[in-house]
Amino acid sequence: MADHILVFDVNETLLDLTTLEPLFAGLFGDPAMMRQWFAHLILYSEAMTLSGEYAPFGTLAQGTLRMMGETQGVSVGDADAAELVHLLTNMPACDDVIPALTRLQEAGVRMVTLTNSPPTDSPTPMEKAGIAHFFEAHYSVHSVGKFKPHPDCYRLVSESLDVHIASLCLVAAHLWDTMGAQGAGASGAFITRTGNAMLPSDGIAQPTYVAPDLGAFADQWLALQGIV
Repeated sequence: MADHILVFDVNETLLDLTTLEPLFAGLFGDPAMMRQWFAHLILYSEAMTLSGEYAPFGTLAQGTLRMMGETQGVSVGDADAAELVHLLTNMPACDDVIPALTRLQEAGVRMVTLTNSPPTDSPTPMEKAGIAHFFEAHYSVHSVGKFKPHPDCYRLVSESLDVHIASLCLVAAHLWDTMGAQGAGASGAFITRTGNAMLPSDGIAQPTYVAPDLGAFADQWLALQGIV
């Protein structure tokens, strides 16, 4: 098969975004407000890219939290914004991640990451979560000054690895991310974690692979590669 390098999204695909929910429960009285914040964060990151603007993801994350506070009539202070960044850079791996990555690594599958988050000093969020060692390289959209799903983000990976983009498969818990990768010429694997689902609409690129978790995706991938 053409796609033989897996490119993993990080936030929510590998790292557990639900660990942010207590902050939103404390501020807004509802942990589900985390989902609304994250949707705003993605919306405005994409709006900035379309407008030719760029700011680091963490800065935008704090701004969208303050914006939500304004619309909800909730006071969001500097300590709350700082706590959000702390939580974002200290998320644990999702429960299914280490078993799935271990199987893939032992099978010799090449794996890298691509995230909207900017690079950080060591220990990185991936190192803190204990999963950095599974990947041969880590890429950030900060290098191109654009957010996913802009095609340049996925081209960054193919150019850095010196491979054709068709050899990449983007693995993400976000359909907009797999759509972007497929639009750039890669394939896409959609992980339908809680809070994420297919979009039933004409004209939407269907993911090459769909799985409820990374373990099920690893089963699919290894079987299709003829690895048991």
